[in-house]
Amino acid sequence: MSELDAGTPEAAALSGRLEDGAHRLWLRVYYEDTDAGGIVYHAAYLRFAERGRTEALRLCGFEQTKLREQTGIILPVRGVSLDFRRPCRLDELLEVRTVVAERSRTSLRLHQGIGPSAEADPRVTVDVRVVAVNAEGRPTRIPDAIADSLLAAMPPDGG
Repeated sequence: MSELDAGTPEAAALSGRLEDGAHRLWLRVYYEDTDAGGIVYHAAYLRFAERGRTEALRLCGFEQTKLREQTGIILPVRGVSLDFRRPCRLDELLEVRTVVAERSRTSLRLHQGIGPSAEADPRVTVDVRVVAVNAEGRPTRIPDAIADSLLAAMPPDGG
């Protein structure tokens, strides 16, 4: 199977899109994401947020596997905070909206909203710090090409 061109409808369906200074990804809530009452289980929000960050990076031209293979750098989570405002439920279509909140030499802090309308009324917010680490697991500088691409697509001031 060949890679999808980022401009195709198929790619948008899989990877979301970059617009208005944010990355937007839509996900359906499946039974596997919920507890016995049909409410999204708290750990599922971490998976939704990870998908949003991964697809934002992909649309900026940096797939995680290629990033590791070509630069030796990975971007693990250093810290994460979730704020649960209202529950999401089985069968809902959710948007994961990701913006860059802050950049340092070795890390990025991202803010993510999750909900049917993630920008206007997020039901869950996620603040996450990822740090660039080398093959030895030591913090390293985020390559300018990556930082520049992310910041152009998702500027910290919202664009």
